[in-house]
Amino acid sequence: MADLQVAPWTLVIPVKRTAIAKSRLASAYPQHRPELARAFAVDTTAAALGSPLVGAVLVVTDDPVVAADVTAIGARVVPDVPGAGLNGALKHGAAFAAAEYPASGVVALSADLPALRPEELTAALAACTAARNFVIDEPGTGTTMLAAAPGVALDPRFGVGSALAHQTSGAVPIELTTIDSLRRDVDTAADLAHAVQLGVGQSTADVMAMVMGAATGSEGLAC
Repeated sequence: MADLQVAPWTLVIPVKRTAIAKSRLASAYPQHRPELARAFAVDTTAAALGSPLVGAVLVVTDDPVVAADVTAIGARVVPDVPGAGLNGALKHGAAFAAAEYPASGVVALSADLPALRPEELTAALAACTAARNFVIDEPGTGTTMLAAAPGVALDPRFGVGSALAHQTSGAVPIELTTIDSLRRDVDTAADLAHAVQLGVGQSTADVMAMVMGAATGSEGLAC
């Protein structure tokens, strides 16, 4: 993780309690869905911490297992005190970030980016030159990252149709063509298959190995 004096961004990653997260994966991964949700968050956090443009990563969550895992790799945990959903968690995290790291811009990052590569995140952050920028997800309608310069309100509008909502609010989309891992959020089994093709992080790979082992009755299979 970079020094806060030279790294211009503080990342806020909201993580829902894994007992209820990623419900659209339940049919394909009924036994491993909570563990996959946890692994996605850990791998996303690890990749974020690997970017030289990131000074701190704040994970907003009330999940004790996720909190322990991300703390162990260098993130700070902020309890989801508002309990007001995704955008409420992001506003809370952004306010905490602005108070703790006032010289840094604030970035909201989706927690379900298991294939995220630090170099692609770094490229996207370097391209954030407007007051607010965002990255459109792979399907083209959602948002995986929203960045606000120091002193600028984050104004998160995540949810259905968030790409249009963020653009309408004045945020400028990042047009890079080499950030596939940053665009690949995972909601469905097809999304996860694509993420695996891109190359997932260690935590997700470990869970996928367990999934494969359970499916074949063997152990030690990698995704």
